[in-house]
Amino acid sequence: MQPLPRDFLKAIARKYDLSPDQTDALVTRLGDGATEYDDAAKLNISVSALRSRMTEVYTKFSIRHKGPGKLWKLHDFLLVECQKTATERPQSIPKAKNIAAVVQDIRKKVNADIQTRCGTMRVLDMEQPIGIGDIYTSVNILEKLSGNRRLGINELLTDCDTSQFDRLLLGRIHQQRVPGLEAVKAHDKLMILGKPGAGKTTFMKRLATLCNRGKFQGNCVPVFVTLKEFAEAAGQPGLQDYIAKQWKNCGVKEIETSAAVFEEGQALILLDGLDEVQEDEHDRVLQEIKDFTGQFRGCQFVMTCRIAAREYVFQQFTEVEIADFNDEQIADFATKWFATKKDPEKGKNFIQRLENNEPIQELATNPLLLTLLCLVFGEAADFPANRSELYKEGLDVLLKKWDAKRNIERDQVYKKLSLKRKEDLLSQLAFYTFDRGDYFFKQAVVERQIVDYIRNLPGAKEDDEDLNLDGADVLNSIEAQHGLLVERARGIYSFSHLTFQEYFTAKHIARPTAQLQAALIKLTTHITEKRYREIFLLAVGMLPEADGLLRLMKQTADRLLQNDPKLQDLLQWVTRKSEAADAPYKNAAIRAFYLALDRALDRDRDLDLDLDLALALDLALARDRDRDRDRALALDRDLDLALDRARDLALDRDRALDRALALDRDRALDRDLDRALDRDPDNKLKLKLESLKAQLPDTEDRDTCKQWWKQQGKDWTEALRAVMIKYRDIGHDWRFTDGQKEKLRQYYDANKLLADCLNSDCYVTKATRQEIEDTLLLPMDTSEQ
Repeated sequence: MQPLPRDFLKAIARKYDLSPDQTDALVTRLGDGATEYDDAAKLNISVSALRSRMTEVYTKFSIRHKGPGKLWKLHDFLLVECQKTATERPQSIPKAKNIAAVVQDIRKKVNADIQTRCGTMRVLDMEQPIGIGDIYTSVNILEKLSGNRRLGINELLTDCDTSQFDRLLLGRIHQQRVPGLEAVKAHDKLMILGKPGAGKTTFMKRLATLCNRGKFQGNCVPVFVTLKEFAEAAGQPGLQDYIAKQWKNCGVKEIETSAAVFEEGQALILLDGLDEVQEDEHDRVLQEIKDFTGQFRGCQFVMTCRIAAREYVFQQFTEVEIADFNDEQIADFATKWFATKKDPEKGKNFIQRLENNEPIQELATNPLLLTLLCLVFGEAADFPANRSELYKEGLDVLLKKWDAKRNIERDQVYKKLSLKRKEDLLSQLAFYTFDRGDYFFKQAVVERQIVDYIRNLPGAKEDDEDLNLDGADVLNSIEAQHGLLVERARGIYSFSHLTFQEYFTAKHIARPTAQLQAALIKLTTHITEKRYREIFLLAVGMLPEADGLLRLMKQTADRLLQNDPKLQDLLQWVTRKSEAADAPYKNAAIRAFYLALDRALDRDRDLDLDLDLALALDLALARDRDRDRDRALALDRDLDLALDRARDLALDRDRALDRALALDRDRALDRDLDRALDRDPDNKLKLKLESLKAQLPDTEDRDTCKQWWKQQGKDWTEALRAVMIKYRDIGHDWRFTDGQKEKLRQYYDANKLLADCLNSDCYVTKATRQEIEDTLLLPMDTSEQ
């Protein structure tokens, strides 16, 4: 038999994933002219064992006449293949006499090309490219893929108090993060997986530019290959030829000599975007990568791909995952972003506003969506009042714009679902899971919801088995193509951000159907649940006219205290106090102030902590949405002044008396009574207060004071309370039960939510707005008049 080139045989072995023994047998048997007895002796095995091995080898090949004793058929087949490729394969490459010199020469020639292709980024609606070095924020790596963790739903909810609904803890991954560059340094072959927009390409470009500048792998030639461009290159070249052409365009003439760079392992080869290769090129590109990485094992390889887009395993590659941005990374990115715009002050404002808005802060953990937020904030110096519009823009980026702007066409596994169908499907899934209180859900639940949706579409398959296969395909596509669903642990999914689950839930509720009114009524039954707060705020912004939902919210909030006479008495007191207060604010805002004041004193908390919360309602309600923008802006600017004036004009006298009642230290009591006397022109009240003040022990001796309070303090306090109730209608000892306190908290929070909805960018008629403002926080008999 004619011996075949050994490098050709090794390439064949790699192509068919032969084991080391099979490779040795193939190369030894067909790579020289030895007999099978010689071959067996070389391998220290019997001839029968050799024949058995060779049977395993050539049964791997798709050739006819398989079977024992047909070795020549394999030989003839490979000989033909070898002759076909003989003209294509480069002749033996002479080793460079000075590989270090060759490397540095090529580095100089490709430097400008690497800088041009990898030194900048331009995404979404950016008007011009921005330097990677100016904006780059170091990424972190999870060394264990989150989707491979074997955790239960309860374990994923560890540290999450769902009753308090700390949204930022939901889905947080509790595992050590490694700086991206350290992970690359630790592995010769690294597969970096990540969600859409996680920053994979930016990280790869950063590696290329660092290598280009000699700050990482300075003795290697940086090679950056966009796999989509490689797959679509004319003539379907191999990777080595494709890279050689890149180098040739940079002035590298001696291709044979430069190829020694690969053989000597002197290249940092970055293969970006395996998931972007179209299906018809997929197998060829995969095989080419396997052959190339197998042939040049000494080189360092880094490859990127979206999570869930992989149906293969590269045996020699270590798989890791890019982690979401944390607070420090978000702040670092935003600071650099606005610095490039020469507006660092706006960067500080961006970070501050983000910290005060948890739903938007969630989106910022994704670098692509963080870029979108920076673009939006850069235009208006604020986030939109209607958050649903912002979330919709973010979803548009993930569902269509991100791929479209890079001319990437994904496989249509969605079974001809239009963008609207995709959104409807996600809305149905979000509503089903959120309504059940499920933030994490099993794969079977998701697939069942998908199947239930697609079975009703025109042209849907009838067979349940086929439908189930489609459900699995669609789930995989949602995760791989858009990243809206994420596998948090083995077989357990969630929406990538709770914000998106809330958005799609609100979208499902607010959709214009015959069942809209029933859906809104059901929604209002959740008005006291903290986790539904964002749903209400989104729904009022999505509705063409929010009057119906706002009226339902008002009625539901009023009914919370409807059947409790004592709490109705409290509201009567709040109404009386607001009507008597000499303050330049709407009555509803003053009622809110007194209600918060009473709650603060009842809980024995620092009064100032609740003043801001109470007067936030004033700001919300005083904003006139009937085009009176000047007043709204003035209230925004003077919020701090409003707080101080409210304290002085409305309650300074009452607050002093309240504190006198609450404090037992003699000096503080003396001082507060004097303050109340100075500020109150009512002679009758003044006489009463002077009389009570005169009864206090006039001594500095602490023991004497304590004895006086022990003997007479209770009667004196009750006398002071009676004076306060009679002349100022304050100091009532409500003595609410724990149940009543909880009802009062729910009532207050529900009305605060109603005010926030009114203050959002929703459309509501002037008559409805006025009606709600006039009757807010009134007792039932008054509000119904």
